[in-house]
Amino acid sequence: MLVRLFPLLISHHLHPSCTHSARRTFGWSLGRSAADSLGLRSMEPLQTPATKPPRTPAESSAEGTSPATANTAGDQEKMLTGLLPGEMVVKEGKAAICFPSANEVFYNPVQEFNRDLTCAVITEFARDLLAQRGVKVVVPGEKERVVVSLSDETNEADAQKEEKNGAEEPTVTATVGEKCERGLRVLEGLAASGLRSVRFALEVPGLQSVTANDFSTKAAALIARNAQYNGVSHLLQASCRDASMLMYEMRGKKERYDVIDLDPYGSPASFLDAAVQAVSEGGLLCVTCTDMAVMAGNSGETCYSKYGSISIKSKYCHEMALRIILHSLDQRAGVYQRYIQPLLSVSVDFYIRVFVRVFTGQVKVKNSASKQALVYNCVGCGSFHLQRMGRRTINGKHTKYSAATGPPVGPECEHCGQRHQLGGPMWAEPIHDLAFVQKVLSAVSGNPSRFGTSKRIEGMLSMVTEELEDVPLYYTVDSLSSTVHCNTPSLLQFRSALLHAGHRVSLSHACKNAVKTDAPPAALWDIMRCWEKANPVKREKLSETSPAFKILSTEPSLEACFTVREDANPQSRKRHLTRFQENPQAFWGPKARARSGGGIYSDLQDKRKKCQNKRKNQITDSSQLKDFPCKKFRQGTCTYGDKCCYSHDPERTKEEKME
Repeated sequence: MLVRLFPLLISHHLHPSCTHSARRTFGWSLGRSAADSLGLRSMEPLQTPATKPPRTPAESSAEGTSPATANTAGDQEKMLTGLLPGEMVVKEGKAAICFPSANEVFYNPVQEFNRDLTCAVITEFARDLLAQRGVKVVVPGEKERVVVSLSDETNEADAQKEEKNGAEEPTVTATVGEKCERGLRVLEGLAASGLRSVRFALEVPGLQSVTANDFSTKAAALIARNAQYNGVSHLLQASCRDASMLMYEMRGKKERYDVIDLDPYGSPASFLDAAVQAVSEGGLLCVTCTDMAVMAGNSGETCYSKYGSISIKSKYCHEMALRIILHSLDQRAGVYQRYIQPLLSVSVDFYIRVFVRVFTGQVKVKNSASKQALVYNCVGCGSFHLQRMGRRTINGKHTKYSAATGPPVGPECEHCGQRHQLGGPMWAEPIHDLAFVQKVLSAVSGNPSRFGTSKRIEGMLSMVTEELEDVPLYYTVDSLSSTVHCNTPSLLQFRSALLHAGHRVSLSHACKNAVKTDAPPAALWDIMRCWEKANPVKREKLSETSPAFKILSTEPSLEACFTVREDANPQSRKRHLTRFQENPQAFWGPKARARSGGGIYSDLQDKRKKCQNKRKNQITDSSQLKDFPCKKFRQGTCTYGDKCCYSHDPERTKEEKME
């Protein structure tokens, strides 16, 4: 397949716009040596190595899993594809991906959780959808399905009975690595190396085809090579197209994809319009956003231009980011008389990931306005109130739509007297389908060896099942305590006080010390007033205009009880599950964009250490300034010559410029 693709790819592989766009959009590029190692300078087919190459990790992992991936033809295909000089192999899941060793931005091991979770979600989606088509999916290592529930009241037999739901017994079996004629058509719009698509082909059963697309011809060539290297060329096709144009061309009802996965470098906003049109009826749309700074309130105007919503700085910014992207998807789908149904939405440190199903229906689309809400956030105490964008009244079989009334707050906050910020609109309905999440959790828990991050997936999904689905956003205990300048109650004490007062409460997967509750802000501040009475602050030091002074000047209307209750500690916390991101390595966050020559600056970590605390530790000896390059010299405007206190070393200046 790679040989057939080369005539098309090579004719454009030196086009400067392709390289620049790939570097801008996907955060990587290949140097000339890496391009040579991929065979892009020659149209000759791959030659069989003189000696038998060592067995690749992909070949070892394919044994015993599927006839399609372990057959003789597949093994011969992999044997013909030996490693080229300068290449390295990265193993993740059952995939083994060839990378040019010069490029360090191709692969981010921290995103393994993202890819594992996506494989788990698509597998359960395929299980449900293909059961309606008479196809039963078989996952390697999976035994009899056991429904995992954190609630002691759940009856396992009833749960298994509901799972069957009277459906017809499937007559066709689909396994991983095999092409299923009734299976799912999957598109990865921004594939880069093709790692995610290769994992789909090797680990997700019930697939008809996987299209791995990338705008860069070099990336498309590497995708085709990795498909051949892993023996999945019969399932995975490489594509070198603009992602939006490809999806626009597949808008026909018979041409749409069952699953579309978008994981760009930064914002996916420019691809959403095409995606909501190209996904099939009831299809799955998977979207990743890594522009968390924009969505978390650092740049509200930029957020509005991309997603049609104003983000605000707040403690609940990570969940608000999830609701902003869901609002954007629903709004864009509504233009084409379509609407979304969220299955799972997770916020993970520097990125968010949402899985939604897309349906068509003019009547359902009318409900969209009542599902969106504005948020009024007090800048003083952090209290927030939601204002729905529309109103829906159901009277029997009739539904009436009208404009919403408001606002829910006055000119000033009733608790601290400060003003309000206005954010949104955002999605105000549940962001998870708990029944679907339970299926994914059961599958991962019953087959923990399937994914490298199974423990963390189990912990996060367990927290998701515990969240109050009808309560948008959350408070944090430390921010409430900081507002009144008192010490912080333990999480269990605060949760117990809310439960004693008759309110519902849960944690949130988006923040470690979050508290989601249906209690109004007045009840929260009454509890904090009671806590302050037992742990008094020095009120004489409080300014009369401060939020703390005004809040504590009012007597509580209830007597809070901080005795810890048994049900205050959720099951996921009792079981000590891995619920949040653990640092896998030093400097594990988002990587730098690649430079034009391929790879990243080799001494980047040394520069970071040198510049750390630069402002705190001021330079007192002028001789130390010679360690820093002269910016004016780099621009050609320095007039001091050898007397300049900064370095005029061309090599140092060149390295600084290449960063």
